[in-house]
Amino acid sequence: MDIFNDDIFGGTPENKYFDVIFNANRNLVEQELGNVIHKLSALELLLEEVLGEDKDVETIINNYIFNNQDKIRQRQHNIYIESMGNILSQNE
Repeated sequence: MDIFNDDIFGGTPENKYFDVIFNANRNLVEQELGNVIHKLSALELLLEEVLGEDKDVETIINNYIFNNQDKIRQRQHNIYIESMGNILSQNE
């Protein structure tokens, strides 16, 4: 059983996140999604710098995803919750 797919939470963090972004102020959602993409871009560049430009970063990322699905899923839940909180705290 997924601890996040519970009646207490009313669904998964992912489902709730999409409920929030489809109903919140568009400017706030655009700002938050921009922040997420900015952070993702920085992390990809950092990974390329650490591994070196001659490495196939996409393959390394895909292998990491395949081998760490549970940890990544937990982190995704945390990011959904954090991002949702960022939107909701400004959406008044």
